[in-house]
Amino acid sequence: MIKFKLNNEERTVDADPDTPLLWVIRDEIGLTGTKFGCGQGLCGACTVHLDGEAVRSCQTFVGDVEGLSVTTIEGIGSKAAKAVQTAWQSLEVPQCGYCQSGQIMQATALLTENAKPSDAEIDEAMNGNVCRCATYVRIRKAIHHASELMEA
Repeated sequence: MIKFKLNNEERTVDADPDTPLLWVIRDEIGLTGTKFGCGQGLCGACTVHLDGEAVRSCQTFVGDVEGLSVTTIEGIGSKAAKAVQTAWQSLEVPQCGYCQSGQIMQATALLTENAKPSDAEIDEAMNGNVCRCATYVRIRKAIHHASELMEA
């Protein structure tokens, strides 16, 4: 039995410790906002926060999160997260939408650490979050907008 906090709720799962966290979140717990993309940690669709840090859940084993706090797209609610979600909607960032939960999780982690990132800092932080629809310009613009919303 592995115990951890998921979206501020204590969870206990009976899973092999070497099971990717992604599959526990989706298949065992039933939260499907975190997406499977590549399975190799290269695309960012599976991004979650582990004790506030953005990590790839396809490459994080459930045994490694024992006693830690995991936040998925369903559980974010910080000031940065709300600003990012508002900016994403107002600037109509998503096209197909598949990668967007990972993009939002990564952007939220960035703005939590750096409330006023430059273009270069955004590009560096978001590097590895792939959008097949190529909405990168809108994503960068939305992160700047979210930063402005956080100042208001």
